Amino acid sequence: MAEDLTDRELAVLVRDVSKTFVVPEEQRHTLKERMLHPRKKVNSRTFEALKDISFGVHKGEFFGIAGRNGSGKSTLLKCIAGIYRAQGQIYRVGSISTMIELGVGFNMDLAARDNVLLNGIMLGLSPKEARRQYDEVIDFAELHDFQDLKVKNYSSGMLVRLAFSTAIQVNADVMLVDEILAVGDANFQQKCFDVFNDMRDRGKTIVFVTHDMSALVKFCHRATLLEMGEMVCIGDPQEVADNYLELNFGRTPTGDSKDPDATQRPGDGDARVLEVWVEDETGERKEAVPQESRITLRVRVLFNVQVEHPAVSVYILNDEHKAVSVLNTQIWIEKTGVFEPGEEATFSFTFDNVLAPGRYSPMINLAHRGTGLDTMDQFDSSSTFVVSAVRPTGGLVDLLVDAGVTRGAPQLPAANPVKELNA
Repeated sequence: MAEDLTDRELAVLVRDVSKTFVVPEEQRHTLKERMLHPRKKVNSRTFEALKDISFGVHKGEFFGIAGRNGSGKSTLLKCIAGIYRAQGQIYRVGSISTMIELGVGFNMDLAARDNVLLNGIMLGLSPKEARRQYDEVIDFAELHDFQDLKVKNYSSGMLVRLAFSTAIQVNADVMLVDEILAVGDANFQQKCFDVFNDMRDRGKTIVFVTHDMSALVKFCHRATLLEMGEMVCIGDPQEVADNYLELNFGRTPTGDSKDPDATQRPGDGDARVLEVWVEDETGERKEAVPQESRITLRVRVLFNVQVEHPAVSVYILNDEHKAVSVLNTQIWIEKTGVFEPGEEATFSFTFDNVLAPGRYSPMINLAHRGTGLDTMDQFDSSSTFVVSAVRPTGGLVDLLVDAGVTRGAPQLPAANPVKELNA
């Protein structure tokens, strides 16, 4: 997938890069195996991790690389860093700092002080610079009380905090970052985000590999999406994130969802749900709907006997099969109508889409109106839909909020006068 790389000065250029690994089908782990069978042929196969990848990263640009597990993201970053040799051409301008695997190079039998100094030197600092920045590293990692403790006695959270704090001290021209923003607890994660915001504001050139689409949209100027070692798209981070969600969650065929085993579903069978689907504002059926748009969820029902004022409840389930919202005709429509045997009807629910990014499946409960709301049918829809926009809140829903700031102390309301009562 070609792009124009001539408009600005480049910090990284990747041109027609491919990487192939040879994978043995049988492993020989010991010297004894090799000595006993020195001429035994070990069959192997080749695996193409990257296929003709080309893009450029401009100076001062925050460039994201997204993709599913096994798509080749980390392999590509290691090729850019020079860890792997690859076919094709890779050009880098200036010094490179890599944050690919936090903690690599730490000696578990040494204390934090020794590891910070050694790691700083390995990352390109002089011994004097490493010593001068030591206090900043420990302050950022919040490990003052544990700096003389051997690293092997650290918890996993303490270790990644120390490693991240060490890595960010290197003032390189280009930084290669692999999936390490979500380290430590919530407070430390926010500090990590603050660091990357600052790097972006200072015009650092950063190549950033991630699964976190909210971070991709929040930080990156441009991004690319990899799948099975190939580039799917490149450009605006929001479009790349939308494509990632579509690719990650897959597509579910739309159309008639009639269940041949409807008689096995719960309920008395007086009516059955035939299909469920989602439409956009134009009335077109959709498998993916953008956040903050107005959408309609429709339920088509066939009545087998005369039914008066049926009630339809829709449970919108997330990928953990938990209901994030429930829609019910009983709340908005007191009387839905009288339906004859063989008649069909479509029940609709229109709302502003505030669901968080992810895949959702509607579950329908169709019931008689009246005391107890006896169930006629319970339908787990196979026609799921994806919310394809990206927001960084991490909640079950992303509320549409108007935020504001008011300078100064808030004005307190005047006190109500108190009447004195004569004794």
